[in-house]
Amino acid sequence: MGGATGEFPLPLRTLLDAGVHFGHQTKRWNPKMRPYIYGARNGIHIVDLDQTVRLFKRAYDFIVDATGRGGHVLFVGTKRQAQEIVQEQARRAGMFFVTNRWLGGTLTNFRTIKGGLDRLRTLERMKDDGTHEQLLKKEVAKLEKERERLEKYLGGLKNMGSPPHAIFVIDPHQESIGVSEARRLGIPVVAITDTNCDPDLVDFVIPGNDDAIRSIRLITTRIADACIEGVQRRRDTGEARRSDGDVSVMTRRGRA
Repeated sequence: MGGATGEFPLPLRTLLDAGVHFGHQTKRWNPKMRPYIYGARNGIHIVDLDQTVRLFKRAYDFIVDATGRGGHVLFVGTKRQAQEIVQEQARRAGMFFVTNRWLGGTLTNFRTIKGGLDRLRTLERMKDDGTHEQLLKKEVAKLEKERERLEKYLGGLKNMGSPPHAIFVIDPHQESIGVSEARRLGIPVVAITDTNCDPDLVDFVIPGNDDAIRSIRLITTRIADACIEGVQRRRDTGEARRSDGDVSVMTRRGRA
């Protein structure tokens, strides 16, 4: 693991400190991950962090480009230790997230999901506009139970009007249904890919520990940074174009 310089956005020292290099037990590995494994220690596979640095840079650049073109990223992490981090970072980046059970058809049957999102917005509006005050307590309780259930499973998709341009996944092995749906639709998959995963199912593999909280937080935070950078670039480009337009108009007026 001595070849990479470990420059931004993921310094090698930072990866080591976060335990990104610790894979699964050797008996639980997926042989397809062999190119990304440095070796083994005490029955645990060690991820080649030179590969992680190189491939993360590739994934980071892809996310910046996708969001810079106006695309949106869906963050997916339903395992317990990933949920809070995924929500926090997706919200910070202004992106979407799934942190509870993946609902079958979230991507491949988005029309049905969109119906659920419309219903959620209706229930929220009823709660805020005083409609509840005109109903019996039993009816309000029933509506609130429905709203809470929809919020639990669809809250992170609330403003998603169409399928995302990419998904970022914590553990593609656990999120196999979501990954499968994305692949069927040709949506690129970026994923923290541990030594028990199948990298062939992932478009942008980030070899690393997908179980440790520090590892998940580090990589997810950097992916959110990439989203923010891309969105900012798009804004800057738009402002530059508007400025160019203003200059052009002023020039024509001056000549007139």
